[in-house]
Amino acid sequence: MRWESVYVAATGSWLPEPYPTRAAVEAGVYDPEQFEADELLSIRVADEDVAPPDMAVQAATTALKRSGLDPETVSLLLHSYVWFQGQTLWPVASYVADKALGRGVPAFELKQECNAGTGAMELAARHLATTPGASAAMLTTADRFGEPLIDRWRDEAGIVYGDGGTALLLSNQGGFAKLLSTATRADNSLEVVTRGPGFTPLPDEKPLGLAERLGHYLQHHGNLREATQRLVGVAVAAVDAALADAGKQREDITWAVIPASGRSKMEWQAGTVLGLAEDRTSWEFARRSGHLGAGDQFAGLNDLAERGLLRVGDTVLLIGAGSGFTSTCAVLEITEEPSWQTPAAHDEEALS
Repeated sequence: MRWESVYVAATGSWLPEPYPTRAAVEAGVYDPEQFEADELLSIRVADEDVAPPDMAVQAATTALKRSGLDPETVSLLLHSYVWFQGQTLWPVASYVADKALGRGVPAFELKQECNAGTGAMELAARHLATTPGASAAMLTTADRFGEPLIDRWRDEAGIVYGDGGTALLLSNQGGFAKLLSTATRADNSLEVVTRGPGFTPLPDEKPLGLAERLGHYLQHHGNLREATQRLVGVAVAAVDAALADAGKQREDITWAVIPASGRSKMEWQAGTVLGLAEDRTSWEFARRSGHLGAGDQFAGLNDLAERGLLRVGDTVLLIGAGSGFTSTCAVLEITEEPSWQTPAAHDEEALS
């Protein structure tokens, strides 16, 4: 889908302090061989008293302030997440909207695992393009991957989960980046890969066990190579469609913001899916923050903006992907350098 008058007005994030991955190895919670293979320097780990919705509120408040927009112009909030938000049977999106924008903003949760953030961009763009009087939409994500029900270091090979909240504010009144296009592709039959042996009548309070679920799939449904080939096909189709609708080629991409992972998965994303060198991706941010659930794309774009790496005319590709399997990609064109950019120095030696 090509968009004519939708812009990214601002981004924001709330990220806790980085925790060195080497310290996790020394503590015996992160496999040394996986540490060497992943080449991750740190991940973000929040204190137990910080609830994910409050992370989202902080990120949204930052984005709204940077945009200069009146909160009354925001006609929709979509909140996405992967993990527990601090309470059950509770409308978390309403909390985020009330604290960040006001009591009257319609707010909804959007869940499609790690693709939900970029998926929300497509839905919000449609809202802004078709709803009379709509002028802005706030998109937020937040997660804190707390133990013991999830093991951020071992549950998924090649990925370490980080905590944090992110926000992206879309507007049809202008912004620092024009949303040229979005595209979503899916293969719903791949949901079985992470489903496991079956359903339970009540929430399961055992540790997540993604590796066990994958093992069940391999034992009962098929081989990983075939599933991976189908997954790649979905992601490539989404990238191709988004670029085509935007009138762009792969060689036009200045920056690609990709799902955060270890080096092997990153090289597969950058090389196989995009054909790009790693220095044109969000890898340097990802290897210092970890996988932020549905928030990798918003946080990665926010990092590029804050560090002053975006230039007028740049083409930025956001790639979302989530088990299910869905992939939503968005193509942006930078129309002005973000006014809030404050380059931040990374002390790599202290983390490595």
